[in-house]
Amino acid sequence: MCRSIKTLRPTPTAPETVTPDEIRAAALQYVRKVSGFRAPAAHNAEAFDRAVEEITRSTAELLASLEIRGRRSA
Repeated sequence: MCRSIKTLRPTPTAPETVTPDEIRAAALQYVRKVSGFRAPAAHNAEAFDRAVEEITRSTAELLASLEIRGRRSA
């Protein structure tokens, strides 16, 4: 599921390059896949948008809390 969502977790050798827009795009793609809607009908728009925002926030929190082994502090 959601095979085309790219991995956002930084690697030990790559700099942190994930942007808020990339996090939101991944959340939007996830909600689209789970709901089955590319764009929801008006009566589902609020629930759809709320899910995207909650997943965006949760993803940002997850990425911020991950400890990446092998990564050196700057």
